[in-house]
Amino acid sequence: MFLAVLGIFIAIIASTVSKANPNLGSFGKIGRFIGIALVALGILTACFVQISPGTVGVQTLFGKVQAGVLSEGLNVVNPLVDVITFDIRTQNYTMSGVRDEGEKMGDDAIHVLSSDGLEVEIDLTVLFRIVSDKAPEILRTIGQDYRDVIVRPLVRTKIRDFAAYYDAVSLYSTKRDEFQQRLSTAIEKEFKDRGLVMEQVLIRNINLPQSVKAAIEAKINAEQESQKMKFVLDKERQEADRKRVEAQGIADYQRILTASLTDKLIQYEQIKVQKELVTSPNAKIIIMGNGKSAPILIGQ
Repeated sequence: MFLAVLGIFIAIIASTVSKANPNLGSFGKIGRFIGIALVALGILTACFVQISPGTVGVQTLFGKVQAGVLSEGLNVVNPLVDVITFDIRTQNYTMSGVRDEGEKMGDDAIHVLSSDGLEVEIDLTVLFRIVSDKAPEILRTIGQDYRDVIVRPLVRTKIRDFAAYYDAVSLYSTKRDEFQQRLSTAIEKEFKDRGLVMEQVLIRNINLPQSVKAAIEAKINAEQESQKMKFVLDKERQEADRKRVEAQGIADYQRILTASLTDKLIQYEQIKVQKELVTSPNAKIIIMGNGKSAPILIGQ
C-alpha cells in the first residue's frame, strides 16, 4: 500500500500547486496522472501476497483476525488486510546449561528437586510445530511470541512437576526413559490444546550434585574391584582343581604300576636287558647277581 499512499500524496501536491499557480497547470496534470498511476499500481500489488514454503499467512483487517489461512505460493487478498506469517515447520527449543547453546544467553538449564531433596540440573530440547489451521487462533489468543509465552514456561513447569516423583540416582539412570516418556505425554496434551504439535522431547543431559557423583563413582569402583577379586578367586579355584586332577592322575598311575610289578615280571625284564647287552658290540663286563638283583655292568 506504500505506492498507493505515495500516489495520493503526489496527486494532492500536484493539484495544490496547479491551483496556486495557473502557469504550472501542465505540471499539475502530470503530477495527478503519476499519482493516480501509483495509486492503481499500489492497490494492484497489495492484492497479491506471496507466502514462502513452510509458512502460512494469517490476515488481519483493522485489527481483527480473519478466518482461514493463506497457503504457500501467490494469494489474492483484500488490499486493506495485513498478512502475518507463521512457520509451520518443525521447530526446536533448547534449554541448556552450556553458554550460547540454548535459546537464552548463559546458563538456561532447568534446576529441579528430586524426591530425595537433591537439586538436579537437566538440559532439554523440545521439537514441535504449529498446526496450520490453528494459526489464526494462536495469533488471537497467544500472539507471535508463542515460544516464550507457551513453550518455554510449560516445558519447564512440567519437568519440575514430574522430576519430584523420582530420586536423583533413578532419574539419572534406571528411570530416565520412563521420566522422558511421562514428560512427553504431558507436554503433548498441553500443546494440543493450544494449537501446537509436540513431536519429541529430548533429555540431553542430567547433571547430579557433586556429592552424589562421587558416591556413584565410589560404588562403581567398589563393584569393579569386587568383580576383579571374584575373577581372581575363580581362576585360583580352577588352577587348584587342575592340580588336584593332575595329582590324582599321577597317584592312579603309580598305584596301577606298583600293582603290576611282580617278581617274575622284573626277572623277565632283566633277562631282556641282559640279552640286549650281550648282543651289543660294545665291550663290557657283566657281574651276575643272585637272580633277584639286577646285574652290575662295567663298561670298557
